[in-house]
Amino acid sequence: MALVSAAPVLALLEEPDYNLKEYALKSLDENVGQLWAEIADNISQIEELYEDPKFPSQKLAALVASKVYYNLGEFETSMKYALVAGDYFDINQKSEYVETIVSKCINHYISLAQGIHDWSNKEKNSSDQSSLTIDPALTAIVEKMLQRCVKDSDFNLAIGVALDSRRLDVIEDIIESNLQNQEEALDLINYVLDCSINLVNVREFRNKVLRSLVPLITSLKEPDYFAVSKIIVQLNDSSIAIDLFNDLLKDASNEDKRLIAYQVAFDLVASASQELLENVHSQFEKQTGSEEYAKLTKILSGIPTCDYNLTFLKKHMNTDMSILKKTKTFLDGRNSIFHSAVTFENAFLHAGTTTDTFFRTDLEWLGKATNWTKFSATAALGVIHQGNLTQARRILNPYFPGTPHGSCYTQGGSLYALGIIFAGHGREVIDYLCTQVVDGSSIQGHEGEVVLHGAALGLGVAAMGSGNIDIYEKLRTVLYSDSAIAGEATGLAMGLVMLGSASETSVNEMLQYAHETQHEKIIRSLALGIALLMYGKEEAADALIEQLISEQDPILRYGGAFTIALAYAGTGNNKAIKQLLHIAVSDASDDVRRASVIGLGFILLRNPTAVPRMVELLSESHNPHVRYGTALALGISCAGTGLKEAVDVLEPMMKDSVDFVRQGALISIAMILIQQNERTFPGVKAINETFASVIQNKHEDSMAKFGAALAQGIIDAGGRNVTISLQHSQTNNLNMKAIVGLAIFTQYWYWFPLTHFLSLSFTPTSIVGVKEDLFVPLFGFHNSAKPRLFAYPPKVEETSEKKPIKVETAVLSTTNRAKTRARKTSKATAKLSEDSRKDDTDEKMETDDTKKSLSSEESSKEAEKSVNSSRRSNRLDNMSRVVPAQLKFISFEENSRYVPVRRLRESGGVILVKDLTPDEPTELIVTVRQKSEEESSEAPLPNPFIYDDEDESQEK
Repeated sequence: MALVSAAPVLALLEEPDYNLKEYALKSLDENVGQLWAEIADNISQIEELYEDPKFPSQKLAALVASKVYYNLGEFETSMKYALVAGDYFDINQKSEYVETIVSKCINHYISLAQGIHDWSNKEKNSSDQSSLTIDPALTAIVEKMLQRCVKDSDFNLAIGVALDSRRLDVIEDIIESNLQNQEEALDLINYVLDCSINLVNVREFRNKVLRSLVPLITSLKEPDYFAVSKIIVQLNDSSIAIDLFNDLLKDASNEDKRLIAYQVAFDLVASASQELLENVHSQFEKQTGSEEYAKLTKILSGIPTCDYNLTFLKKHMNTDMSILKKTKTFLDGRNSIFHSAVTFENAFLHAGTTTDTFFRTDLEWLGKATNWTKFSATAALGVIHQGNLTQARRILNPYFPGTPHGSCYTQGGSLYALGIIFAGHGREVIDYLCTQVVDGSSIQGHEGEVVLHGAALGLGVAAMGSGNIDIYEKLRTVLYSDSAIAGEATGLAMGLVMLGSASETSVNEMLQYAHETQHEKIIRSLALGIALLMYGKEEAADALIEQLISEQDPILRYGGAFTIALAYAGTGNNKAIKQLLHIAVSDASDDVRRASVIGLGFILLRNPTAVPRMVELLSESHNPHVRYGTALALGISCAGTGLKEAVDVLEPMMKDSVDFVRQGALISIAMILIQQNERTFPGVKAINETFASVIQNKHEDSMAKFGAALAQGIIDAGGRNVTISLQHSQTNNLNMKAIVGLAIFTQYWYWFPLTHFLSLSFTPTSIVGVKEDLFVPLFGFHNSAKPRLFAYPPKVEETSEKKPIKVETAVLSTTNRAKTRARKTSKATAKLSEDSRKDDTDEKMETDDTKKSLSSEESSKEAEKSVNSSRRSNRLDNMSRVVPAQLKFISFEENSRYVPVRRLRESGGVILVKDLTPDEPTELIVTVRQKSEEESSEAPLPNPFIYDDEDESQEK
């Protein structure tokens, strides 16, 4: 019954009869939406009825009070009364009031549940726990809401609430109830997996969820083993990987499972830590006599993947050498910063291509390198030959320690280069580099320190993420010698070896020595090494972070900023972002402020579109160090994306009044625009011209020129066939090697040789279809995009000098008339004879020239027609260049002989293919390693012969 006024009904609340009061409450409940303002004046009476134990309808009074407080805007109080209203509060009722209060209940429940879960993972006293309890009524409402979602098949909403409230039991129940429906179950599992990796901000609970998914996935009739591989990488758990491979290979006759095992192995090589790969490899290496396990261990060694990448980069190298030559011409090699700039540019341009002709042909320029410039130039060979595991020793052997004519800088650089070549796959060279570290520590003087510096850096890169305690202890021994040169490398190498381990012993030892030593180089190296130890540890690093950012030494606070960046890399954690922003505007040290802004790029790398808006104001800061940090943050988070908003922020910074800000802007723009052309990013040509103009400008500062040279190398890196990818396309996990490489690359601010670490973040942009025998067949992919859309940018046109035109000699008209008269007086027969012969010759020459011209014109048209036809072609051969934006247009051709083990899913890299007609002959692509093995294979022994000097001389 609709009421015009609440006064008559409110008067009934004064009556002593409970029945009348109950009737009044029912009437008020029906009309509270219109009369709440009047009812609010008597809210105390309604509350008294709720508190009266003798009143039979206490819950009804609570409901009316809840609705009144809702209309008054006091949602917390309204929720409190709704919780005690019991069944009177119907969550199935469709009204704004119910939806709002249910939302408030869920948020309150999530907050309490998260607090309890977080408390259970920390050491606190029991008094703290008693304050963290959840009202059963609140739990009942949330569980009713979850049941309603499940009943309505709104599983994603239910899973989202369960994840936020740390209710793992709810997630498992939802998935288990849908296991009979294979497709539905897989969709739910992948949804939980993606949400856990990208949205759950508590590492401990995320790991619990991921571990619980493994048995659910494997219990399906057709398990998604590739989802398990994502979990393996995220957890860094070798035991799950071992169980998975054993399950897949237990039936050797099952071809599909064998191929899946090999595909998972390739995915792990691309994204897992070296420690995990080594553990799995050593486990299966013992199982001799099994062809399947032998092939698996070969894949896990990383050798095939490196071979495929090397072959692709070498085969498709499209470096524009004219850019490099012009840069060398304008930057005087006698200036060490310019010599280093050209060295780094050349290294990046040819990264992984094995093309070191620039060094071999420009020996005069190379001879200008002195001291540490020579160290960097030798180390550049490691970048150029990165992944060339077969030939690495042979190439670097002339420079290794022990050579009679090599300088200490060349020897140290060669050891650093060896580590870069074997980065992430250092099994073959770790022992050798360990020996060099031990031997180098016994050599006294500056020369020994330089060699030791290179050996430590090389060992750190080669053993990165291995967690090898023996290597760590050898490096620690060198550190304790307190040599500034050697210690600068060893502190960093210790962090690389124990990457992401969060070893308490290592942290304490490194931090203690950082307090004891007087060398700033060593302190900075240890500060960054500690940050590497905490890679990906999120909240587990909080205590150490608080300690570091509270230190008096600004270098350790600098390490604290990088610890935040690496511990929360890719998480988008709000707490970490607030910490870094606070440091960026409050710390007294410019270095610390710069590091904190750079750290934003690492934390937000999964959400690059949010970064330009966040740092736009920082890019206009009065402090140039903050502006520089802003530039690098944009470059790191938006690397390889071609994001226009990021470039718009950076373009004005290329004209900044401070030289190192311009340097940072140039480098970052190149990182963002790598693999872009005029069609995918209009204006990239103009930006390339800006790089060249900065280098050619005589009045430009050397630091800006250094940045422009690096930018030229980055934007065309790897022969224009690599990108900077901080996430793996195969598994969507973070690319640990790339993130670490970028973090150490930013330290070039203090030490130029660390610039080479950027090469660790280069990822070849290719699709490589591989057969079960690990050979690469020649077949095609379907490309639905226009080939020119993602084509290489055109090379710079060289303007050739115009040659002087020969001017014809002027002939007077009188001279012509005299010649005519002379011809007329000649004998008629001689004239006719001569004219006849001349006419015949002219006619013959004209005819031949015409034929040649027509033939040349036709062949030119045919060639142009052929080129246009190939440009319109929708076919790409196996092991072709495919940039990330192009992946969505790539698919396997219809009726193809080869089919992938898994769908492409817009991911590149190595893809196992199944041969549907294995009996037919196969055309193979010969890889670099295969070619090398063929050339170095032993020739058959010759027949016995008698050595004769005369034969030798004749042969010569």
